[in-house]
Amino acid sequence: MAEERALAMVTCTAPVNIAVIKYWGKRDNDLILPINSSLSVTLHQDQLKTTTTAAASRDFAEDRLWLNGEEADVGHPRLQACLREVRRLARKRRGGSAEDVAPLNLSYKIHIATENNFPTAAGLASSAAGYACLVSALARLYGVEGELSEVARRGSGSACRSMLGGFVQWQRGERPDGRDSLAQQVAPETHWPELRVLVLVVSGEKKQVGSTAGMQTSVDTSPLLKHRAEAVVPERLALMMRHIRERDFEGFGQLTMKDSNQFHATCLDTFPPIFYLNDLSRQIIALAHRFNAHHGRTKVAYTFDAGPNAVIFTLADTVAEFVEVVRRSFPPATNGDQFVRGLPVDSASLPEELLAAVVTEPVPGAVRYILHTKPGPGPQVLDDPSQHLLGADGLPRRCT
Repeated sequence: MAEERALAMVTCTAPVNIAVIKYWGKRDNDLILPINSSLSVTLHQDQLKTTTTAAASRDFAEDRLWLNGEEADVGHPRLQACLREVRRLARKRRGGSAEDVAPLNLSYKIHIATENNFPTAAGLASSAAGYACLVSALARLYGVEGELSEVARRGSGSACRSMLGGFVQWQRGERPDGRDSLAQQVAPETHWPELRVLVLVVSGEKKQVGSTAGMQTSVDTSPLLKHRAEAVVPERLALMMRHIRERDFEGFGQLTMKDSNQFHATCLDTFPPIFYLNDLSRQIIALAHRFNAHHGRTKVAYTFDAGPNAVIFTLADTVAEFVEVVRRSFPPATNGDQFVRGLPVDSASLPEELLAAVVTEPVPGAVRYILHTKPGPGPQVLDDPSQHLLGADGLPRRCT
């Protein structure tokens, strides 16, 4: 019989994903089954990621959780659902035997530490990255392999899409048990090398209406949402996959904007209405349309999740010019050098006719910073022990 390990520890990172065909509304709240399929782009972890360390030990007295250095409620039902499901799969993999013969005892308590390198709960898909990371770390800890997007979905619906890199579809599925509601890669992150993403961070604040509560109210009260799920999304999904396969930015960009607008229209159609966009979000939308109109084609495309931060898709050859347009439209308050973060951006000089047509009334300090990134891979395991968030005692190394 294998010697049981006193302490086992695994650290993983997982990406944020941004939906271009939106998920909004569940048909089963416990299993987190969506009313429609959705499609997203996984963003690169060099710029946006969650890091999670999971440790199990015979010496731990209880399960514990730390989020960004602060202890949090480990009894959260969705976290417990993921933990139960991974342990169930581990037990099944070990032949269904009640007695543990594998190196890691399933009855050991676990400690989990997780950190984001971006604002939590501000409409930047933090729960998606968080649960994808949690499930990846737990699966590795317990030796579970294979299809894990279904497990991640139990934590946060969109987390199933963060289990894969590149362009990812979350299939609605038909089965009541949710076994066919899974994530599937449409194309890898290398498929469209010129595609770039600019995150315009206007607020790092927590949103007033959380996604879970918001979408349930929408399902209960919005006839537009029902029409969207049944009549609009299936056709859009097929079209979006074609645009991605053909690397057709004109089609991809227009559909991305239209679907974002319709998602926020369903929020407005909800009763009482939900407002995730603010005045600044609407100014960014208008700016994108003026920029595209000036060029006579779609060069930038916006999308907004359940929050005011804008995500702009564009191609590499447009980044420098559009970043300068944003800089002129929303002049940075003080953090000049830190206004653009992530992948490097060349400087650009803007022609007078573009400035006159596109930059109308500047709003200083309105955009806090721009994050420049691109599509990236799914969750990664960190093999370097120095990157663990927990020390040998199972407690956080960096407490705030």
